[in-house]
Amino acid sequence: MKTVDQLPLNEVQLSLLRMFARPMSEDQTLKIKRALVQFLSDELDNEIEKVVKQKNITDNDFEKLRKQHQRTPKK
Repeated sequence: MKTVDQLPLNEVQLSLLRMFARPMSEDQTLKIKRALVQFLSDELDNEIEKVVKQKNITDNDFEKLRKQHQRTPKK
C-alpha cells in the first residue's frame, strides 16, 4: 500500500480543530458541515464569475461546450 506524505495543518485547520474540540450532537455536526460546504461553494462561484469575466466567456460559449462531444473512445 502506498503511503501519502501528510502536509502540516495550516492555521485555519488548527483553529477549526481548537474551536470544535468538544462533544457535539449529530445535528450540530451536520450544521457545521453544511456551513463549510456553503462557504466553499460561494468561494467557487466567485472564482468562476471572475474567470468568466476575465476571459469574456458568454452563455453562447457555455452552450457550445454543453453540446460538444468530449468523450474519448474506449481502447
